[in-house]
Amino acid sequence: MSDDQSNLNNDDIIEGNETISDEEITKVAAENIVIDTEDAENEEDFQFTSDSNNVLELVINSLYKNRDVFLRELIANASDACEKIRYESLINTELTTLDKFTITVKLNKETGTLSVIDTGIGMNKTDMIQNLGTIARSGTKKFVEKLEASPEKNLELIGQFGVGFYSAFMVADRITIKSRKAGEDKSYMWESAGNGSFKISELVNNLETHGTHITLHLKVEDRGFLDKYKTENIIKTYSSYANFPIELIDSEGKSDSVNESKALWTKSKSDITDEEHQEFFRDVAHVGGAPWMTMHNRNEGNIEYINLLYIPSIKPFDLFNPDRRCSVKLYIKKVFITEEGDLIPQYLRFVKGVVDSSDLPLNVSRETLQSNNVVRQIKTSLTNRVINELKKKSDNESEDYMKFWDNFGQVLKEGLCEHMDTNEKEKLFSICRFYSLKKEKYISLDEYIGSLPGDKTKGYYLVSNNLDSAKNSPQIEGFKNRDDMDVLLLVDHVDTFWTNAGFEYQLTKFDSATNSTVAAEDKKEEEESKDDDDNKGDLIKEFLKYAKDTLGEKVHSVIESKKLVDSPACLAVAAGGMDIKMEQFMVAQKQMNSSSAKVLELNVKHPIVKKAIEYGKDDQQTEEIIKLLFEQSCIVENEDIIDTSLFIKRMNALVLKGLIN
Repeated sequence: MSDDQSNLNNDDIIEGNETISDEEITKVAAENIVIDTEDAENEEDFQFTSDSNNVLELVINSLYKNRDVFLRELIANASDACEKIRYESLINTELTTLDKFTITVKLNKETGTLSVIDTGIGMNKTDMIQNLGTIARSGTKKFVEKLEASPEKNLELIGQFGVGFYSAFMVADRITIKSRKAGEDKSYMWESAGNGSFKISELVNNLETHGTHITLHLKVEDRGFLDKYKTENIIKTYSSYANFPIELIDSEGKSDSVNESKALWTKSKSDITDEEHQEFFRDVAHVGGAPWMTMHNRNEGNIEYINLLYIPSIKPFDLFNPDRRCSVKLYIKKVFITEEGDLIPQYLRFVKGVVDSSDLPLNVSRETLQSNNVVRQIKTSLTNRVINELKKKSDNESEDYMKFWDNFGQVLKEGLCEHMDTNEKEKLFSICRFYSLKKEKYISLDEYIGSLPGDKTKGYYLVSNNLDSAKNSPQIEGFKNRDDMDVLLLVDHVDTFWTNAGFEYQLTKFDSATNSTVAAEDKKEEEESKDDDDNKGDLIKEFLKYAKDTLGEKVHSVIESKKLVDSPACLAVAAGGMDIKMEQFMVAQKQMNSSSAKVLELNVKHPIVKKAIEYGKDDQQTEEIIKLLFEQSCIVENEDIIDTSLFIKRMNALVLKGLIN
C-alpha cells in the first residue's frame, strides 16, 4: 500500500525497493506507544525520518481545510493497492488466488474505531518503513516510475504525494496498520500516535490473505464519523467512481455497497445512451429537463483530461445568487477532488458536469489546485471549447440558440466585463445577441455590421431598463427615420457595466445614443434647414446661451439636438463622460456623491421650443419653459429633480394657463 500523494525531494529517503538491513531499520529507538501486543512479536521502534515531526504537524493541522478528506485519502490508497495487485497478477499469475479485489470501511462505535480494509498488494516490513516511515515519500509514485517503460500505461493510481495517509491523524489519536504483502507469508503491524515515532512488529497470526487493514482510533470529538449515514455520504461524495467495490459495515454489522455509480465520462461517446446522459445530467446538474447541449471530449494534447459537460435547457433558480459558484467537478483518476476549483469562468457558471484529469500533477494540497498552472490551462481550454461549441450552435441553429440566449444570455454577457485579450473578447461578442431597433429582433453583431452601408464604421446602442422604455426613448427618435442607422437596445442589468466606455467589434466602434456628439438628423430635413433664414440661426444661438445661463451649474451645456424628432428635449452625456446608467449605479453604491451635470439637448423644431424662442429672454414664460423642459428630461432618464414641489407648481401653472386660454 502507498500513502497517496506527491513526491517531495528528501535526501534521507531510501530509494526504490532496495533491501534495508535490520541495523539501518533499528538505528533510532522511539518513545513507547501502547499497541495491540497480543498479536505481535519482535517489536521494533523507529523514528520518522528527517525533520518529520514538523512536516507531520503541518500535515495534520494545516494542510487540509476539510477533515472529511482523510477518508478520501485512505480509500484512494486502498484503490491504488488493489490496482497494483491487479497489474502485478497479470505478470505473475501465482501472486494471488483472488479474482476480485475489494475495499471495506468498517465502523465500530463500541471501540471508537474506523477501519479501511483492502485486498490489495499489501506491505511487508520494508514497505512500511519506506512508505509510512518517511513522510512525503510515495510507494505509488515509485511504482508509476517503475512502469514508465511498460506498455501498460492506463493504471488508475492516485497516490503521488506521500502525505495523504497522514491526514488520518486529523481525526485519530492513534493508527494501527496490519498488512500482508502478496506473495509473502509474514504479516506486519505498524502503529503510531503521530508524535514523531512509530512501531513495527511481526504478527503472530498472519492475515488470511494479502492486503492492508488500517484502523483509526478516533478522537472523542471526531467519533461522529462512526455514524453510518455521515460516512456513507463522504464515500459517495469523493469515491463513488472508484474502480473497486466499496462495502460499508456499520456498528451493528449491517453491510451496504456504496459505490455502484459508473464513471460515465470514461466511456466512449458511441457507447453512452440518451438515458444514461439524462440520468447523469440530473445527478451533476440538479436541474430539471433535458440537457440543451452535451460536450463530451477527451483532450490528449500537452494536457490530458476528459470533460463531460452539459448546458441545461432550464434556467436554475439560483443562477443570479451572488454566492453561487461554478459547479464543474474536478476528478483525478475518478477520485473527486473539488467543486470549487473554478474550472470555468463565472460567466459560464450555467455549465454543469465533470472534468477528470489524467495528466494533472497533484499538489501537496488538493485544496489549493486553483493556483496550479495546469488547472489554469485546463480552464482556458474548457472555456474555448464551450465558446466554440456555442458559436457552432448560433451559426447553424439560430432558432434553437435563442432558447439558450433567453436563459443564459445575461450571464454570458458578464464575461464582457472581464479583462481579456481582443481575440477572446471578439469570440465572446460573436455569440452574444442584441435587440435591433430596425429589425425588431435579437441579432448578432456580425449581422448588425453587415447591414451598415459600406462606408459606415460606426454603431450605436442604448442602455435602458426594458425594451418598452428603450423603444420610446427620445434618444433614438432620429434613428427611426434613418435607413442607414440602427441602434442596439440593451436592457439587461449587466449592460450598464460592459458598455460604459463604448466598445469595438471587427473594427466597428459603438457609441451610446446618449452621447451629445451623436447626430441622427433626417437627411431631407437637414437639407431644408440650410435654406432657413440666417437670422433664425442667430436667435437659436442666443436662446441656447440664455438657457444655459438660466440653468447654471445644473447642466454642463445646452445645445441644439441632432437626434430629437418628437420630443422637445433630452439629457445627453458630454464627450468622454460616464454613461447615464452607469453613473446612476455608482451613485446608488455610494461610489459617487452625486450625478454630474449633463448636456441638455433642445429640439429647436419642436413647437414648445419654437414658442420659447419667440418669447425671448425678456419673457418670464421663457425661463419657466426652459426649467420645465430640463426637469422633464431628468424624469425620462431617472435623474433626480432637486425640488419636486417647484416642478409641480411650474407644471400646474402652465396647465392652468392653457386651460384659461
